[in-house]
Amino acid sequence: MPIQKIDFKKKFKQFYNPKPIAQLTEVVGMQFLMIDGMGVAQSKDFSEAIEALFSVSYKAKFMAKESLNFDYTVMPLEGLWWADDMNDFITGNKERWKWTLMIMQPEQITNQLIDEARAVVKKKSKLSILDNLRLEYFTEGKAAQMLHVGSFSEEHENIMKLHKLIEDSGGVLTGKHHEIYLSDFRKVEPSKMKTILRQPFKDLKQTEY
Repeated sequence: MPIQKIDFKKKFKQFYNPKPIAQLTEVVGMQFLMIDGMGVAQSKDFSEAIEALFSVSYKAKFMAKESLNFDYTVMPLEGLWWADDMNDFITGNKERWKWTLMIMQPEQITNQLIDEARAVVKKKSKLSILDNLRLEYFTEGKAAQMLHVGSFSEEHENIMKLHKLIEDSGGVLTGKHHEIYLSDFRKVEPSKMKTILRQPFKDLKQTEY
């Protein structure tokens, strides 16, 4: 029996294919392979975190295909960003920024499978941070989001649009700034990069949409 391959970006297109205008949504809970860090996106730790996430994610995918007869497209890299002192975040003191990088994993992917995938990757990789990866369920709930096309340095205006939409709808910001990298920013020209910007919020008016 042929294996049907699932593209979760299409299955969850309302979360992974938004329009380039600020819109409200409610994000369902999903599980992610995650790793935490601190500092700028150009750091060695950041680069190794990306390599570790994708190496284990792809190995888990191939193992699931063999053992579970289940195939899917590996999801894009995502990042949660914040700072203990939000002034550091607002003023761009990136050395103090904290991040969680993550890749969504289908529910069929278990901790046992991730451990097995990690063990295989360890044999071929010198990455010291592989043990820092964890599989965790993440629920965001109500959020404002939009597609941003361009460099990271040009995101501010669109982030402010998300904040204004939340405020105009009677909400208050909660949680962490969320980015989904539809382009490989290590290879794509900054002006052509596509990034989903997302900000969770609490709806004080209990508005339905």
